[in-house]
Amino acid sequence: MPTYRVTSANLTLSQEQKLQIARAITTAHSAQTGAPGFLAQVFFSSVDEGDHFIGGAANSSPYIFVSGFIRSGRSTDTKQDLMNDVLEQLSKIAGITPEDIWIYLQEIPPAQMIEFGRFLPTPGQEEEWKKAISSKKQTDFSGANISF
Repeated sequence: MPTYRVTSANLTLSQEQKLQIARAITTAHSAQTGAPGFLAQVFFSSVDEGDHFIGGAANSSPYIFVSGFIRSGRSTDTKQDLMNDVLEQLSKIAGITPEDIWIYLQEIPPAQMIEFGRFLPTPGQEEEWKKAISSKKQTDFSGANISF
């Protein structure tokens, strides 16, 4: 369901920081939207020095950019609470100010998303959808604090 890309510029995140960020994003998404956290994906990448520009000028300051793709159907307040949770946690974990973190959420209608071989449910219909996930996939995720 939710897919987040975290890109760091002029900042190297350790494996432990990446793990903490992935958990923080997953927890915030689940807490704010009510969607099950077991499907949250977080991808990390970094931008080499000299490859990040702001306003046409090379940037040398540390930044983190988060781009999230989520199912549509949530209120503005829910999305802003989610973004604020992520902002607060990333600032603490990465040791940078909130001004150095940019977050973008993009909504996609569930009918335009397929995961685990099926179109995604509308918000609130996850339980029925989860029941059809194979026992193999449920086992694959059993170490990730997933409750089916």
